[in-house]
Amino acid sequence: MIQYKAGERHGAKHLNPFYLNMERMTHIMEEQKNLIWKDRKRVLGMPLTFTKYSLSEDRIFLQTGFLNLEEEEILLYRVRDLSVKRSLGQRIFGVGSVLVHSSDKSMPHLVIKNVKRPGEVKERIHQQVEKMKVERRMRLGELMHDDDCDDMDLGQEEFKKHVEKAPPEVAGRPSIDDF
Repeated sequence: MIQYKAGERHGAKHLNPFYLNMERMTHIMEEQKNLIWKDRKRVLGMPLTFTKYSLSEDRIFLQTGFLNLEEEEILLYRVRDLSVKRSLGQRIFGVGSVLVHSSDKSMPHLVIKNVKRPGEVKERIHQQVEKMKVERRMRLGELMHDDDCDDMDLGQEEFKKHVEKAPPEVAGRPSIDDF
């Protein structure tokens, strides 16, 4: 709710689109203070697109579009794997892509395309992912899909026994049906 000062005409700020846009921009700028990294998708090494990527302490954001904005986010503790890909064309223009694989249901794979210094970006994301997993006290068992093995705080010997008891296809061994 917008608070009006004494002496102001009621509704003057409310009807002024410039004031509302400035208020929204102030809010966005406050959010951006918490960003660790941000960049745009680049074409020929220049930020000419309307695709924006950003990293905060606990999330990765993807914003696409000009008139119709679409925003997606991935919680960092759900990130499972990171990798960097740089084609010949990307290397020529000094950009690359960071692939983020997560357990997020709405966006399991995010490709951060054509950003500057992709190796550094991957390392920043990795550091934040590890920090968030430590803060949330994530265990290996919480990241695995196997419901039978939900407590990986077992000792190494108990873990080996658990893997040996698992069906061959779960344990990574070929079964008779594979031949």
